[in-house]
Amino acid sequence: MASRLLWARRAASYLRISTFHRGFSTVIKDLKYADTHEWVKVDGSSATVGITDHAQDHLGDVVYVELPEVGASVVQGKNFGAVESVKATSDVNSPVSGEVVEVNTELSGSPGLVNASPYENGWIIKVKMSDTGELNSLMDSEGYSKFCEEEDAKH
Repeated sequence: MASRLLWARRAASYLRISTFHRGFSTVIKDLKYADTHEWVKVDGSSATVGITDHAQDHLGDVVYVELPEVGASVVQGKNFGAVESVKATSDVNSPVSGEVVEVNTELSGSPGLVNASPYENGWIIKVKMSDTGELNSLMDSEGYSKFCEEEDAKH
């Protein structure tokens, strides 16, 4: 289903046909969210990081993802990579501090996974967190949904 949607979106873009804007984004309950539209899934001291459905929807079709090196240090709120779409290039900030222990190499050949599956196959990095207390500064799903509604109302 997701690949069909991605194909339809690309075909519509190529043919210059307007596509319906959904007006809502998927927010997963058990994740934490940064106000820069990154999500984090915590498993002990390990954190999986990606960009939210809201972010990928606003970016449009992702054509390139800049990944950090395994072993690189990331700092909460600081840039570690970028996502380039047909519309814009956007920095990706880390919602937590720590060491990158894995990168999603699938994104090198299939950057559209960020659009098709932002919370599953489109994850960007896995981090060994250095300070789990940083999670307290992130939003839960309810807070993030409200944040997105308020942000979209401003535009």
